[in-house]
Amino acid sequence: MKQYLLAPGPTPVPPAVLLAMAQPMIHHRTPEYEALFADVRRDLRLLFQCKNEVLMFAASGTGAMEGAVVNTLSPGDRVIVVRGGKFGERWADICQAYGLHVFPVDIPYGKSVDPAAVAGALERAPASKAVFATHSETSTGAVHDIQALAGIVRRTEALLVVDAITSLGVMDLPMDAWGVDVAVSGSQKALMLPPGLSFAALSDRAWERVPLARLPRFYFDFVRERKAIAGNQSAYTPAVSLVVGLRETLRLILTEGLPGVFARHDRLARAARAGVQALGLTLFAEHPGAACTAVTAPPGIDGGAVVKGMRKRGITIAGGQGSMKGKMFRISHMGYVDPFDVVTALGALEMVLADLGYPVSFGAGVGAAQRVLQA
Repeated sequence: MKQYLLAPGPTPVPPAVLLAMAQPMIHHRTPEYEALFADVRRDLRLLFQCKNEVLMFAASGTGAMEGAVVNTLSPGDRVIVVRGGKFGERWADICQAYGLHVFPVDIPYGKSVDPAAVAGALERAPASKAVFATHSETSTGAVHDIQALAGIVRRTEALLVVDAITSLGVMDLPMDAWGVDVAVSGSQKALMLPPGLSFAALSDRAWERVPLARLPRFYFDFVRERKAIAGNQSAYTPAVSLVVGLRETLRLILTEGLPGVFARHDRLARAARAGVQALGLTLFAEHPGAACTAVTAPPGIDGGAVVKGMRKRGITIAGGQGSMKGKMFRISHMGYVDPFDVVTALGALEMVLADLGYPVSFGAGVGAAQRVLQA
C-alpha cells in the first residue's frame, strides 16, 4: 500500500533531497564542507529574513528552544510565557527547569492570544526579561499574531523569543522587519528534512544580552557556535548528511520564492479547511494557520479512531495531545505536499468517517477542496 505522510512533523522529504543525502559521507573539517556550509549560511539568512547569522545545532527544535533560554537569561529572571497549547507550555517547562520565574499568559486551546493580554502582563511584571511565544501552535492548529506582539514587546526591555518551528517556510515571519529578537526552528517541518537539525537566529538586541546571561550551558553555547560559523564550521560535529540535504531544500524553497511558498501553503490550508467543513466538521482553531488543519472530532467519535483508520488506509495524520487526546485530529499540508495530497487525504477521511458511523455525503469534502484548488 502506498504511504502518505501528512502528520505535522516529520513531513515528506523530496526525492532530490534524499538522493543528495545518500551521497558518500564527507568530513566536516574540509574545504568541501566549508563550501557547502557557506551556501547554507547565506540561504538560512534569507529564509529567516534576518541579517545576523543563523545558528545550527544537531538537535530537535527543542534544543534550539533550550538554547534560546540559557543564552539570554540568568537565574531568578522573570519571564512571560504565552501558553496556548503543548508547545507554548514547553517554553514554560524549559524556563522552570532552569529556575526562572514564569508569569503565564494562558490561552484556551484553539484560541489565539490577544496582544492586549501580553501588554497587560508586561505592565504587571515590568521587570520581565523575555516574552516567549509560539507563532504556529502545532498542537491546536492556531496561529498567534507575532507582528502585534513584537510591536508591544519592543517598547520594553524584554526580548521577544518565538518558536517558529512549524511556521518557518509556511507563513511570513520577517524577523528583522517585525522586531523579533530570537526565532528558533527545526528541520522536520517545512524545511522538508528528517528530524535532527535545530536553528536559532538572534537580533542585535538579543546578542547584547548573551554576554550577560548566567544560566549554565555547554553544547548550546551561542557565542561559541557563532565564532565557529564565521569560519564555515560548527563548534562540534554537525549532522553532515542533514546539512547536505538542507542545502538542497533551501534551494527548492528559494527557487520557488518565499512569496510563492507562503501562497502555496495558504492555498492548501484553505482547501483542507473547506473540505472538512463541507463534511460538517468543525475546525479546532479559531484562527487557523497554514501548517496544519486541526479538526474537532464529531460527537461520539474518538479522534484517535480517525487517526487509526487513516493509517490503515496508508495515510499518517496526527491526533490530539495531552488533554486534547481523542478530541481532535490534525492533517498537515506543509513542506513537500501538493494539492493531490490534500484531495487524497480528504477522500480517505470521508471513507474513514463513514466506517465510524458518521453520516458522509461522499465527495462533499473532496469537491469543496477541489473548488478552492481550481480557483
